[in-house]
Amino acid sequence: MAKFDIIAATGCPTGIAHTFMAKEALEKAAAERGLTIKVETHGQVGVENELTKSEIAGAKAVVVAADKDVQAERFAGKPMVSVGVSKALSVEAAGKLIDRALAAKGDDTVAAAADVEDEVEEKESIGHVIYKHLMNGVSHMLVFVVAGGVLTAVSFLWGITSFDSTAADYNSFAAMLKIIGGIAMNLMVPVLSAYIAESIGKRPALVPGFVAGMIAIQGLPVNADTGMIDAGGAGVGFGFLGGIVGGFLAGYVILLLEKVFAGLPKNLDGLKAIFLYPLFSTAIVGLVMLGISGPMAAINTAMMDFLKGLSASGAVVLGLAIGCMCAFDMGGPVNKAAYVTGTAMLTEALAAGVGTETYNFGTNFMAAVSAACIVPPLITTFAVVVGKKYFSQEDHDAGVVNLILGCTHITEGAIPFMTKNIWPVMPIMMLGSSIASILTIMFNVHDPAPHGGFLVLPVVENGPLWVLAILIGAVVGGILFVAFKKYDFEKNQKAAPADKPVDAPKAAAVEAPKAEAADFVKVENVFVAEDFASRDEALSFVSNQAVKAGIAGDADAVMNAFLAREAEGTTGMMEGFAIPHAKSDAITEAAVIVVKDESGVTGWDTMDGAPVNVAIALLIPGAQAGTTHLKILSKVAEALMDQDFRATVKGSTDAAEIAKTINARLI
Repeated sequence: MAKFDIIAATGCPTGIAHTFMAKEALEKAAAERGLTIKVETHGQVGVENELTKSEIAGAKAVVVAADKDVQAERFAGKPMVSVGVSKALSVEAAGKLIDRALAAKGDDTVAAAADVEDEVEEKESIGHVIYKHLMNGVSHMLVFVVAGGVLTAVSFLWGITSFDSTAADYNSFAAMLKIIGGIAMNLMVPVLSAYIAESIGKRPALVPGFVAGMIAIQGLPVNADTGMIDAGGAGVGFGFLGGIVGGFLAGYVILLLEKVFAGLPKNLDGLKAIFLYPLFSTAIVGLVMLGISGPMAAINTAMMDFLKGLSASGAVVLGLAIGCMCAFDMGGPVNKAAYVTGTAMLTEALAAGVGTETYNFGTNFMAAVSAACIVPPLITTFAVVVGKKYFSQEDHDAGVVNLILGCTHITEGAIPFMTKNIWPVMPIMMLGSSIASILTIMFNVHDPAPHGGFLVLPVVENGPLWVLAILIGAVVGGILFVAFKKYDFEKNQKAAPADKPVDAPKAAAVEAPKAEAADFVKVENVFVAEDFASRDEALSFVSNQAVKAGIAGDADAVMNAFLAREAEGTTGMMEGFAIPHAKSDAITEAAVIVVKDESGVTGWDTMDGAPVNVAIALLIPGAQAGTTHLKILSKVAEALMDQDFRATVKGSTDAAEIAKTINARLI
């Protein structure tokens, strides 16, 4: 049986793109490090490349990059890092995850999984835990919505009322498609609720989860004549919000019951699973859900009224909100919130029936959401074709493929382009999507299918105008994207001659490389007994010291460069280390300043949640951003993987020793 240095599991709510993008990034990052890896994917087709028990046992470390349940308990005791799938979409990010996993400490006895030092990390990750449970429900729900919505939409090809046996355009086959589609759509909320619960409480939580979802659909039945609770009466449902509440309730009720019944003899485990858990959990969850049906129905109605109120404010306001949400993170939490809201509105629309105000609003809303999701990948296609010389061959090929992804409503293909230049690419994508959404609403387009992109054009009302709206958004965004890439390309060309004098004296440096490297860390730039109240205070100190040492001419400019880098992603590492780096034209020579704080600097958002004791700050002239900067950064990052290096730098109070230790790794 083959053994792997690293094993990983990836999964996203839709299982369409993020899952496999993360897999590819992890595989490339492992190859760069000379490591073997096997990545298990959790997509819509199920688990692929499944990890075996022997492969798990033989691995050095585990990386979990998922926003859904991937049964991470299998990896208990192994050195592991667990993050959302969006944290592993680039080779650089995936490489950092692998490095973190290899540096983590495993626990073969699984006895101390929750040390006090992990409390901060647990608190910080609670949002991701909730999101993961929610997305597990969404991922299972979406396939029901897509299948049901498209089948219902296809039934309209025979006529808007072809499912009605009393209508002139009645068709029995269309009626059957409408019935099948309606059943699939009606399962949306119960499935959402059940699989949120399953993510929390595993298989026993499915029963109360399904029941909670069904109650969310029908509400509390009341007899119209007596006003009393009556199983034969009618209630007011409270939609997918109720399904979410019910799912979390069911999952945590199961966890509570596991503790309550923990004292029962081991030989009664079968009785717990088949009788006690389903009976008590269903009763508790059911009573609570019926009890909150009134307030939940009111909240659901208020939310729908709010969305309709946005529409009343005009197409621009509603379209701008939809477009910005869909393009903000392209398949991430904000995008999913917009899409799930669209599918919920569509479900109500199809239930209300063709011709109703609810139907018109819901299908128009869905059309706007779909348009906003289609535009970002098409922007990249336009850009790489029109501005080909400004893109690498890899980007050009990816942009061409995005034509297919965009036309089929898969937004995630645009992510690699955005991650390379979040500013201004993200605003460009949001603008293009917003234009398409606004025009879709203004053109009165109605889309009764929740997915499929241009494949569902035959059932879209005012389809040609919908395509026009999308193309306008894609072209506007594409022009802006090309303009940015042209500016960036020309700026780099102008900067290229300035780099040559930096590289020119290499011949002299060959004879004395150690002396050149030693200049990066001077003894006078190592400060071993500082006391900082915060990260920003430490960075401000470094910035001012850079000016005093003649390394930089403007402390504020250096500080802003440090903060700009922290805004892109924390430079906090592990075990008390950080590598802040500033790239600025205010810096006149490449240098390294080291500051130590024995008490620890808080607020650095390190990988292990620990305060920073040692900050190895890199100061790089703007012209050397892609050369000297990367060389020094890679050397320092590599050095931090060495336990002896970390121990020497962290344990020493001798500035000369620290400077010598770091300089030795920069050669």
